[in-house]
Amino acid sequence: MGGTHGEQPVPHPALHSRASITPEAMAAQPSGGQKPFHIVSPLLESLPLSRAAGTKVYMKLENVQPTGSFKIRGIGHLCQEAAKKGCSRFVCASGGSAGLAAAYAAQKLGVPVTVVVPSSTGPGTVRRLQEMGAEVEVSGQVWDDANGRALELVETKGWVSIHPFDHPLVWQGHASLVQELKDSLDTKPDAIVLAVGGGGLLAGVVAGLWRVGWQDTPIIAVETWGAHSLHAALEAGRLITLPDITSVAKCLGAKTVAARALECARECEVISQVVEDADAVRAVEQFLEDERMLVQPACGAALALLYTGGLQRLQREGRLRAPLASVVLVVCGGSSIRPAQLRALKDQLGLE
Repeated sequence: MGGTHGEQPVPHPALHSRASITPEAMAAQPSGGQKPFHIVSPLLESLPLSRAAGTKVYMKLENVQPTGSFKIRGIGHLCQEAAKKGCSRFVCASGGSAGLAAAYAAQKLGVPVTVVVPSSTGPGTVRRLQEMGAEVEVSGQVWDDANGRALELVETKGWVSIHPFDHPLVWQGHASLVQELKDSLDTKPDAIVLAVGGGGLLAGVVAGLWRVGWQDTPIIAVETWGAHSLHAALEAGRLITLPDITSVAKCLGAKTVAARALECARECEVISQVVEDADAVRAVEQFLEDERMLVQPACGAALALLYTGGLQRLQREGRLRAPLASVVLVVCGGSSIRPAQLRALKDQLGLE
């Protein structure tokens, strides 16, 4: 893929086909002087994760963003841009983090919002959405069902769709995460580890890597079995729709990944990895013990790769360089998890 630290940033190849984004726009600074809704999140070295992974691990702590996940970057940016054009109401289909981000942004912008959630969404999340002023509608069993209903509302009522992961402005907002890494680190990391649900974070990180000239940095994209829509698509060489979401990591639960996520794998080195639900939940518990932060199973998927020796295995297989100087783990969020839920997940999976 070429390109080393310090070179001029290369325009992102996917941008030429999209009139809505120019390479300059990828800086993800909302225009019109509006401040973004996200914060510059902390980047901390983790000694326990570094020990487990056999290399220096930096945590990009997106779990401390407003609303508790990275989603506020892209969704906040999309909402700001949509509000500029004028809209009567936002509608967002989400099982958690994206809906919370949309509700937060809508409240800040003074725009009403309806969040359509699947029935698998916990009562705590529904309550938080309502507390933020969102109207909540329950539709279907999984995210794809809720999204169908949201699109219906866009069609019939003329509301503005706030897609949780599949929109160029969402990726543009998420790209800000990589700019922050560039600003914080002396040298570029040897890999970035992140979880994949619908593919929005992956698309944003790829856009950000091109923006800062780091496009040869491998991305390790981790999913859980039963929510592995990217892995299935990469294996088939085309988009695949999973029959159902059977993983407990409901936040990773898009039956079909965004088409852009598949394109990303052709533009950057994306190493797809899939972990078991039990390992993801064990990783959540271990991370709570190690770093005193409770994150959701979706985030546990990325953590599980490090805790179970996944980096060392990829090095043995020759898919990652050895030795690695450092890797960045995106701690994507913990907005829809409580201690009681962690206990329930452990019971469900038969873990001690």
